[in-house]
Amino acid sequence: MKTLMIYGASGYTGQMATEYAKKLGLNVIAAGRNTAKLAKLALDLDIPYRVFSLEDTAVVDKALSDVTAILNCAGPYYRTAEPLMRASIRTGTHYLDIAAELDSYLLAEKLDNEATTAGILLLPGSGGSVAMLGCLAGYAAETVSKPRKVSIALHVSGSMSRGSAISANENMTSVVLQRLNGQLVPQNPDNIQHFDFGKGFVPCFPVTLPDLITIWRSTQIPDIETFVYVSGNAFPKGDLTALPDGPSIEERDANRYHAAVNIIDDRGFITHAVLDTVNGYTFTPIAAIEAALRILMLETKNYSGFHTPAALFGHDFVTTIADTNIFLNHSG
Repeated sequence: MKTLMIYGASGYTGQMATEYAKKLGLNVIAAGRNTAKLAKLALDLDIPYRVFSLEDTAVVDKALSDVTAILNCAGPYYRTAEPLMRASIRTGTHYLDIAAELDSYLLAEKLDNEATTAGILLLPGSGGSVAMLGCLAGYAAETVSKPRKVSIALHVSGSMSRGSAISANENMTSVVLQRLNGQLVPQNPDNIQHFDFGKGFVPCFPVTLPDLITIWRSTQIPDIETFVYVSGNAFPKGDLTALPDGPSIEERDANRYHAAVNIIDDRGFITHAVLDTVNGYTFTPIAAIEAALRILMLETKNYSGFHTPAALFGHDFVTTIADTNIFLNHSG
């Protein structure tokens, strides 16, 4: 039977992903570094678990030796993505994660040929904003004959989980990037742009998002800019280790996520689309497990190497997750 391992299964998002995988009837193994939490989760869900860290390659390879696919939910991903991606290549295991850090995607690009030779998939960003923005951009771009530029923004609402806050803080960079003529180059950090997420235009600040890589790979549109609009306590300050595991169900229900995209064609005409979905912490585990399920069902020999959710599953993938809709507003 094909098996999915979830590494970081006892974390905030990892636990939700593990519970959803069990609900769908997948053959799932909980894994990570915290013995006590993993043992309790495994007992509650009646599933096996494995405890291992990522320093010893022989230990990691042994843990993955009988696994079909691994979903990495253990951030910060600059610490976990490389050892698990490389182990996946060595053991013939498909790799997925939920990273929002650019380095994971640069690494996947670097390992693309090795993964293709090994016959395995690398799918960073299988859930979360990468799936949201990639599908939104692809959906809108399909309606444009000669798209030239993508300007896309994510509306992050509500509070962050402790793990996400720590990971974001450790990966903060002073360099803001954009893609220009197909190349990653610096972006003016003061280039504020206004996007309408459905309730009027709001100012969004430029940020370096992994969608600079994933949207490029799935659409080949040469110019891409990425922005964020923050409401609520999305980027907390102070002692991040003192934060709760993550937002409550009530908090998630009260704070939906949105994204907006402008596609500019070769004549300068703009097509605008908006995505409306559930809170990111609700969306991410569902989307990641749905992606894992599809990979377990694929004849994957034809799909090896580095992929994006939008390219691998189609631009309608996002609308199959929870209560998600895309609206094409206007062109002109």
